[in-house]
Amino acid sequence: MRPRLPERVAAQRAQREAQSRVRTRRNVTRRDGVRLEVDGHWLTGFCSNDYLGLAQQFGVVNALQDAAAKDGAGGVASHLVCGHHAVHEALERELADWLGAPRALLFGSGFLANLGVVQALLEADDLCVQDRLNHASLIDAAHLAGCKLRRYPHLDAEGALRQLRSVPDTGAMLATDGVFSMDGDIAPLRELALIARVQHATLYVDDAHGVGVLGPDGRGSVAAARLDVSAVPLQLVTLGKALGSYGAAVVGDADLIQHLSETARPYIYTTALPPAQAAASLAAVKLARREHWRREKLDAAIARFREGAGKRGFELMASTTPIQPLLIGDDAQTLAYAQALEAQGFWVSAIRPPTVPEGKARLRFTLSALHTPADIDALLDALAWAREAIDQGFGAGMAAHAAAHA
Repeated sequence: MRPRLPERVAAQRAQREAQSRVRTRRNVTRRDGVRLEVDGHWLTGFCSNDYLGLAQQFGVVNALQDAAAKDGAGGVASHLVCGHHAVHEALERELADWLGAPRALLFGSGFLANLGVVQALLEADDLCVQDRLNHASLIDAAHLAGCKLRRYPHLDAEGALRQLRSVPDTGAMLATDGVFSMDGDIAPLRELALIARVQHATLYVDDAHGVGVLGPDGRGSVAAARLDVSAVPLQLVTLGKALGSYGAAVVGDADLIQHLSETARPYIYTTALPPAQAAASLAAVKLARREHWRREKLDAAIARFREGAGKRGFELMASTTPIQPLLIGDDAQTLAYAQALEAQGFWVSAIRPPTVPEGKARLRFTLSALHTPADIDALLDALAWAREAIDQGFGAGMAAHAAAHA
């Protein structure tokens, strides 16, 4: 007999509990920069994507409030009906100018943008070749498109070439994260661009975690690799990471962008971003372009964290970006570390499968321009204390408590 859905859901929940993989939401009641009040306790957050510290910057917030007073709270319709406002147009032009592309197109989120790009460009007999550690939205996008999906070993450009050669004489896209969200490392974009050109494939880079942080003027991993729109015809930039806002845009070749605007289902069939949100993003982009000190502070924070971790005997994964993972391996032990850090006033994400591969559970530290040297040093001292406590056997109780509140 086919199992009923409630029974299946209960069985899957029980399995997650047994594997220390239950996830629950935490309620943030107040936020002040990198400090957050959670369940009545103030914590210093090292799990936010607000890399440049723009989410609460007064100019960004003022732009949001002023536009809301003028245009209201909602987008009211899709862009192609009557939801496309002048501020949307201004934001698209600013993003295109910043990233050196002819055009940009706004989407409701990075996830929707990835779904839209792949679905609009690839058909059932086409090929989408992806890095094995690409973001879930790129994987889901290929499934939505119904195309052939081939994945290559992480950062393996020769593997990408082999996969592109495996299905010749068909439309092909080579898609990769620019900065990988769980590892913090950077794709070999110059090699991938060469492969895409030789194999007549379209290179698409999801630079959600690179734009604002890497490259000249914060233009991202594509600019850092000294590539332009001729090599990378389409690039994703999210507005909710380094820019501290919400939404996303695809920038690139004018003809491809026009095609997306007319055929990408997640663009056509959804309400436009609220104009006030677009105004906040526009203010954030202008700040990110001109306030280079934010990236300088961020780079200094990353260097201090890595140096301090090494001095305390921690071997971080290879990353020069704000994403600094510490591989633990065991799910329950990873939770124990996170709980021990929270007990000392720090909020750090315990990342477990299926977000990362089996046996690769980790603490994912993320740095911000708002973190002070004292914040970083205190976190590292707390991490060293947590290791000692767990090594001495105190971690069992922490793990049990963490599993119950994960």
